[in-house]
Amino acid sequence: MTAPEARPLDGIRILDCSTFIAGPFATSLLGEFGAEVIKVESPDGGDPFRRYGTATARPDATLAFLSEARNKKSVTLNLKDPRGAELFRTLASQSDIVCENFRPGTLERWGLGYEQLSEINPGLVMLRVSGYGQTGPYRELPGFARIAHAFGGLTHLTGEPGGTPMTPGSTSLGDYMTGLFGAVGVLVALRHKGKSGRGQVVDIGLYESVLRVLDELVPAYAMSGMIRQPEGSGTVNACPHGHFECADQRWVALACTSDKMFGRLAEAMKQPELARLDLYGDVAARLANRTLVDGLVAGWTGSLSREEVLAVCRANGVPCGPINNVADLFEDPHVAARGNFARVVDRLAGEVVVPATVPRLSETPGGIESLGASLGEHTDEVLGRLLGLSAEEMEDLRREGAV
Repeated sequence: MTAPEARPLDGIRILDCSTFIAGPFATSLLGEFGAEVIKVESPDGGDPFRRYGTATARPDATLAFLSEARNKKSVTLNLKDPRGAELFRTLASQSDIVCENFRPGTLERWGLGYEQLSEINPGLVMLRVSGYGQTGPYRELPGFARIAHAFGGLTHLTGEPGGTPMTPGSTSLGDYMTGLFGAVGVLVALRHKGKSGRGQVVDIGLYESVLRVLDELVPAYAMSGMIRQPEGSGTVNACPHGHFECADQRWVALACTSDKMFGRLAEAMKQPELARLDLYGDVAARLANRTLVDGLVAGWTGSLSREEVLAVCRANGVPCGPINNVADLFEDPHVAARGNFARVVDRLAGEVVVPATVPRLSETPGGIESLGASLGEHTDEVLGRLLGLSAEEMEDLRREGAV
């Protein structure tokens, strides 16, 4: 899968010294739409994400790294070394965006903070990702997605009532959400730069992206003191609205958020009387009799295979979907028709299937040109092209541990 010749972010250069997921995900998204992303890594092993996840034939890249470091060039710089830091400053002077996720204050100690870099590049946009943001009493605490889910209020909502709070899936959801918000912030900042010529800092804590997607929890607590508790697969606001097992031990998700939707479900179940107002046609009545209503629906889904349930629901306009595992996604005709998987050939790892570019643009679609680069693969090319360093100078820098 290759990108088109002209893309909306062509000409934008990003200097990305972030590691693991949130920051790198933000720059990967921008790279898919044309930005030149220069991934700056430590000469001593590079991004630890290279060794996180499933191993491949490449000793320096797992499947996770290959997927999330797509479309990037790898340059090694020792930012703790004065010469390495100076090279970074010079690269930053020629870049539009710097992305970092060190603990707050780290770049400043190396002379690479926003105030220092903006002196030489007033239009620079800096995306700063950290556990808790650049300010506040927790600013220096370490953060990971699991901690963000917990601190941001999402973990409390997971699991069954009275049970152990669960992580929301085994993926690093908070990291990916933060990457999305970070990419949006960068694009907004670039828009402002285009009008004013001035750059700015995009500051986001991992927990903040989690807190931002908590439905009505914040205003509800502020108004009445209500604290939503774990609800298992259901919700206090709608019924039936959850997960139901089918006769073949496979599961579906049903969403009946209105009386109209429940009427359609009752027709699909061949029990239209359930939607009468003197029974369960009103949402208040369904919520008051949640166990009974859910039991009726579970009895119906349990009498049919998953495909039969899906077919009947779709025929009657009932919102219903399969609870897929990843193997199901590979077999799904809609996923195939939308091209949601991209097959990219890496010179050492071979063909690797990765999630395709999102979102889909009709005129200027993004694309995946390459998977994660080898550590330092582009050091000579980038420093030679942008900074004019000779082969002899590069050899000296390597000998001194600066690159």
